[in-house]
Amino acid sequence: MNAADLPFFRYHPDPVATGAVREGSEECARCHRRTGWMYTATFYTAQDVSGDFCPWCIADGSAAEQFDGDFSDTYGLDGVGMETVREVTRRTPGFRSWQDPHWLVHCDDAAAFLGEAGPTELARYPDALDRLRADLREDGLRDPDELERFLACLGEDAIALLFRCIRCGTHLAYVDAS
Repeated sequence: MNAADLPFFRYHPDPVATGAVREGSEECARCHRRTGWMYTATFYTAQDVSGDFCPWCIADGSAAEQFDGDFSDTYGLDGVGMETVREVTRRTPGFRSWQDPHWLVHCDDAAAFLGEAGPTELARYPDALDRLRADLREDGLRDPDELERFLACLGEDAIALLFRCIRCGTHLAYVDAS
């Protein structure tokens, strides 16, 4: 089975490229099938889960339901409907981050996670870069030279996490630091 056969995740359209899903021969902790693909990122639950999940058990919500867990936190999902919150947290692959990951919102909907972005990748998305600059200035990084030096060093002790609005196509990013 190839990556094109994986279920589609509206809010994480390419989990193989982001590293959230990889090829693997392990058995899924939920369905006990060997699908050839395994989830590699976060899963929050109070239960003891032995192993990872296949993408199908994430997509249909059965992994989250059986183990009463979430693949992402609700942090950042303010202002979206409960069905969207459930889709992002319980039926969408999450992603790894140094700090607590959070999902960005735009046009009153969760944005699609595209992956990590260093300075070269981020330069291809000027809308995300402009928003990131504004957010960093608001967070206290006001010196323009210092701000640009920080952005040029992304990929070392900090990385940008890139998203795209699923309604208007605007790109968004936030910084995750070690």
